[in-house]
Amino acid sequence: MTDADVQAERRRATRALLASPLMTSGSEEFRLVRKHAGELAAWFTQETGWRLVVDAETARLYKSPVRLDDATRPARAPRTRVPFTRRRYVLLCLALAVLERADAQITLGRLADGVLTGAGDPVLVAAGTEFRMDRREERSDLVAVVRLLLDRGVLHRVAGDEEAYLSEASNDVLYDVRRRVLAALLAATRGPSTVETAAPDQRLPLLTCEVMPDTEELRLRALRHRLTRRLLDDPVVYYAELPENERTYLVSQRHAITRRITELTGLVAEMRAEGIAMVDPDDELTDLRMPEQGTDGHATLLVAAHLATAQGTRTEPQLVELVRQLAVQHRSYWRKGAAEPAAAAELLAQALDRLAALDLVTREGGTVTAKPALVRYALAAPTIRKARSRS
Repeated sequence: MTDADVQAERRRATRALLASPLMTSGSEEFRLVRKHAGELAAWFTQETGWRLVVDAETARLYKSPVRLDDATRPARAPRTRVPFTRRRYVLLCLALAVLERADAQITLGRLADGVLTGAGDPVLVAAGTEFRMDRREERSDLVAVVRLLLDRGVLHRVAGDEEAYLSEASNDVLYDVRRRVLAALLAATRGPSTVETAAPDQRLPLLTCEVMPDTEELRLRALRHRLTRRLLDDPVVYYAELPENERTYLVSQRHAITRRITELTGLVAEMRAEGIAMVDPDDELTDLRMPEQGTDGHATLLVAAHLATAQGTRTEPQLVELVRQLAVQHRSYWRKGAAEPAAAAELLAQALDRLAALDLVTREGGTVTAKPALVRYALAAPTIRKARSRS
């Protein structure tokens, strides 16, 4: 095998890990991760401070996010891609607690019973959490959680179907519990049971806190870790949004940092005056794309083009009116019902959610402001060329 072949395999394994930090056996990508585990673990430790643990069944890249307040990347139902609600997150935590104490196999009914018991905890009740199984909507929330766990490989379906359970709770489903995957699911620097504070806003920072560097060398390494993490995770890293020490370090080291990322991942650095974006030429390492086909994608692209060329901010009511006009203008191409009055607000909400997740706009108090990277979607004025005269 040539050096180029080895590099191509490592790049493929790295990209697979970045796309799915928790992998299970059975795929060609998993085989490559196992094959190059030593080199990959050394790179992630050196450049990001992330741990890579690989065994015969799982490969887990323990990623630590730089920003804990980023709400633009929610868990999504695997089939519908609908973002998880607060209740679904609570049910997910309760389901994991039940599975931690479960046998090697569990039914959906027994899982539901355990979740119901956990939901009766006085702390959850006081927080306003209420969950019963007598309505299809509530069973649907639990099924969304189960399907997420199936998608992550924590559960393996043995018999039955969740759709039948949705119709009638007596229609049960049997699962294998994959304990190695379950144990690797939580990416934290300490166990949740060691966090004693009752304040919800303090628990996540305590779960993910890292040792503070006490020498200049360690401080510089921590800066490199934070910036490399952001370049790998965030759509855009804006200089203006970085603390002064991180901004100074990135400006001086941007070529070295981005070169190392490019060599291993194939991502290409797009450097602008306002910041850096690591762009994927293959358009694989993203959970959101811009643009996308269909009515929602076209509406998002048109809203982006409008905001990129607009001066100042726009209010959400102004943008709703814009979408209404666009729906009439493009009614031949957009789905039926998009031109109805109530549809414009929903189309705009989806567009702004996508643009915010891609770090292209900010939303505050009902106003929307374009960020610098949105300029790439500005529509240039058409150039009209004069026809040549025939001699």
